[in-house]
Amino acid sequence: MDKSIAELRRDYTLGALTKASVDPDPIKQFQRWLQEAIAAQLPEPNAMTVATADRAGRIYARMMLLKDCDADGFVFFSNYQSDKGRQLAENPRAALLFPWLELERQVRIEGVVSKISSAESVAYFRARPRDSRLGSLTSRQSQVVASRRLLDERF
Repeated sequence: MDKSIAELRRDYTLGALTKASVDPDPIKQFQRWLQEAIAAQLPEPNAMTVATADRAGRIYARMMLLKDCDADGFVFFSNYQSDKGRQLAENPRAALLFPWLELERQVRIEGVVSKISSAESVAYFRARPRDSRLGSLTSRQSQVVASRRLLDERF
């Protein structure tokens, strides 16, 4: 490695964050920035890191996709039996991070998580592509898979 990790640095010059440039409504501001990320054709502009903690305070993070954002909050979907689902049942707080590095911007969100209605969950599931639905029905999130053959047999 030619440079040490400590020497890796760049200047950020794309824009400034001022009171005049920010919407007083944080949801509207987020939606504007998300639209900018989409317009800039960033890869997976709705990708976010979701951090949770279990009852003992151990912290976990994983990448997920935001599925909606409105005045009621930020919507993502998860299997309730996954590690993430169990952690949120024990400790219903999470942090989200949207790393829009190409725009020299990141957005952090922290707060209480609650389940959406069953009707919304069912509507989302039915709208997923068939293979995605099948995959979610056969996969046991957060569980070790003994072999690819066993996974293929489930599918």
